[in-house]
Amino acid sequence: GWILGVIIFFDDYANTLIVGNTMRSVTDRFRISREKLAYIVDSTAAPIASIALITTWIGAELGYIGDGIAMLEGFNFSVNPYSIFLDSLKYSFYPVLTLLFILFLIYQGKDFGPMLKAERRARRTGQVSPALTPSEDEPNMEDLSPVEGAPSKWHHAAIPVLSVIIVTVLGLFITGMGSTYTQLLDAGLSSSTDSGIWTWQNMDALLGENSGFIRKVGLLVGNSDSYAALLWASATGVALAIIISVQQRIMNLFDTMHSLVLGFKTILPAIIILTLAWSLAVTTEELYTADFITLALGDFISPYMVPSIIFVLAAFISFSTGSSWSTMAILYPIAIPTTWAIAMASGLDEGTAFELLLNSIAVVLAASVLGDHCSPISDTTILSSLASDCNHIDHVRTQLPYALLVGGISLLLCFITSVFTGSWGFNLLLMLLGAGILWVAIMKFGSRPEVD
Repeated sequence: GWILGVIIFFDDYANTLIVGNTMRSVTDRFRISREKLAYIVDSTAAPIASIALITTWIGAELGYIGDGIAMLEGFNFSVNPYSIFLDSLKYSFYPVLTLLFILFLIYQGKDFGPMLKAERRARRTGQVSPALTPSEDEPNMEDLSPVEGAPSKWHHAAIPVLSVIIVTVLGLFITGMGSTYTQLLDAGLSSSTDSGIWTWQNMDALLGENSGFIRKVGLLVGNSDSYAALLWASATGVALAIIISVQQRIMNLFDTMHSLVLGFKTILPAIIILTLAWSLAVTTEELYTADFITLALGDFISPYMVPSIIFVLAAFISFSTGSSWSTMAILYPIAIPTTWAIAMASGLDEGTAFELLLNSIAVVLAASVLGDHCSPISDTTILSSLASDCNHIDHVRTQLPYALLVGGISLLLCFITSVFTGSWGFNLLLMLLGAGILWVAIMKFGSRPEVD
């Protein structure tokens, strides 16, 4: 389940639906509780989608980062949003530690808290899910399980999924090449008659000493039209899924289109939440919320405390709204200019201020995922419960101690690296330290379900 969750990295919704429905029968056979399955599904989906290099999250993240950077005064770094995103990954403690924590739990075969009780129930009685009568208030989702009697072949799912990944990469590359070529023309670094490898070769002139394969890819993705690329990819994936379903006689055309509409319906609440969050983000920008916060708190808060404060604030907003995407939309326009302004007002050099800025960008993303995992009204948490056929409250109750443990350690590491403005090497050591603490916590407080 963990491996499948990491492989399907490009979208958290697709990850949740595919892994939950696919692994449910397997985990039932081995007497693994539905609560444990829902936790693995929920806690691999958003963390991997938030830090992978090419995902459906990238377009939104780059837009928020780009808009925030454009608001900074005295920002002299020649970097694009994708390069900033890549540099900020060294501060993404929560997503990485969450993925490692699940591996530790699986390897040691131990659990603690409410999850241990659920696992003991499943192992000893074979009851993988508590016998509860669903209330009318519980969320429900139409049955998206495979059609009985339909041919089951792995490539029926693999082809649409791979098409989304491939077309997304191609779309980012094509649109990024076009935008970068225009940028080269405007800078007088290329002629209109150049063709073929013109853009890739002449990108050295834009990047200077920072030129390299990763930096060139970052420039292309940063200049790409991620909205168009994702639109092409999703349309291709849906078209192939329809063709395969009908051509392989899995469903007739009517049932295929009906299932397509049901799939759209599961995502509609998240779209509404995100739209409202964008509206709120624009409102805060027009009201100069970041400037107000900077003026009100600039003289009272150390710049080294800003990333930690943003971490707590992002987790609280995400928990309250139930959406990590809406939290990013709300906080990025505030966190980015506020961090930079407080750092500059405190007299920090630009290099140190930039590292604090990277830390703040990373913690908005990471803490948004943390709050999302803890919130009972989170769209992905609800979707994980439904895809795993687990009682929703039981899923939240068993996942909460694990998420808070990893979140608390991540907050501590965030503060340490803020004070020392860590490099990749230093932050890797902190990551290993956090992983070691989690390993010891499982050894100390965890127990095997088969043992009293």
